[in-house]
Amino acid sequence: MINHIINTMSNDMKSHISKILGFIKKNKVVTSYEVAEFLKISWNTADSWLKELLINGKIERIKKKGGLNLWMLR
Repeated sequence: MINHIINTMSNDMKSHISKILGFIKKNKVVTSYEVAEFLKISWNTADSWLKELLINGKIERIKKKGGLNLWMLR
């Protein structure tokens, strides 16, 4: 499923998804804000892409008190 989604994405978006997965692999646990800062994109865009990766089983989300999401590889 993720391969189908990635195949329909623009090259720019594919690059960002790949960078997100590498960033999480390197840092173990990240926040949406950290991903946004790393890619120089808005928090909303980072959060949306992270949710897509979650839906497709690539990452896991740990929801913290106060609404903070932590993301890690599955």
